Amino acid sequence: MECLVIQHVSFETLGIFEPILKDSGFNVTYIQAGVDTLSQEQWLKSDLGIILGGPIGVLQLDIYPFLQDELLLTKARLSSGKPLLGICLGAQLMAAALGSAVYPGPEKEIGWGQVEITDEGLKTPLRHLLGAPVLHWHGDTFVLPSGTKNLASSSITENQAFKAARGQLALQFHPEMDSDRIETWLIGHCCELQGSKIDPNSIRYDAQTLGSQARTAGESFLKCWLAEEVLEPSQKR
Repeated sequence: MECLVIQHVSFETLGIFEPILKDSGFNVTYIQAGVDTLSQEQWLKSDLGIILGGPIGVLQLDIYPFLQDELLLTKARLSSGKPLLGICLGAQLMAAALGSAVYPGPEKEIGWGQVEITDEGLKTPLRHLLGAPVLHWHGDTFVLPSGTKNLASSSITENQAFKAARGQLALQFHPEMDSDRIETWLIGHCCELQGSKIDPNSIRYDAQTLGSQARTAGESFLKCWLAEEVLEPSQKR
C-alpha cells in the first residue's frame, strides 16, 4: 500500500506514526511542498494521504502560491472519499477545502498539554488520547465544516479535530510528535518561540517528562484509527 505525505519543513515528520504505518504495510513517500511535483492522479491513487504541519498558513495563499495547489489536492482527496489525515496546517487545509474559514486564534498555542475529547470524539479512535499529553504548535484555527462535529478541544482552541468522512480526519494538534526529536522543533521554530516569548527550556522539560506517555497514547490512537477507519479487512496484518 502507498502512503503519500505532504511535508512543509524537514523536521516536521510522521514521527512516531511512521514505524506503525510501515508495520501496517504502507510504503511511505514524503512529498516536499513547494518543491516536489505531485499530480492529482498520483495523489488520488495512493491508499492513504497525509498532510503535515508547517509554519505557514492557509491565509498566506498570496505569499506561498503552492498552497493553492495543495488546497485543490485536498479538495480532490476529500471528494474521492479516500483516507486522508491532516495535522495542524493539514487540518486547516481540510477545513478550508470544505468551505470553512481559517483565521488567527485568540493566541498562539505552543507546548505540551492535553486536549479534551468530546463525547463525539470518544466514539472515535481519539478516545486513546483521553488524559494524555500532546504537543500543540499553532496560531491559526478554523470553523468546523458544515456537517462535521467537534471531536476535541482545549482551553485556547475550541475546535481541535473533526471527521469529514470515514478515514478522513483533521487534527489541529500533534499526536505524531516524537519527543526524542523535540530539539529539531526548538531549533527550527526558534524565531517563533523568541517572538512569542516562550522559553524552549519549558518545552524541552515537558518533552522529557511527558514524552513516554504521549508516545504510548499516540501509537494506540493511530493503530486504532488504521484498523477501524482506513484498512479493509483483507489489508490488516
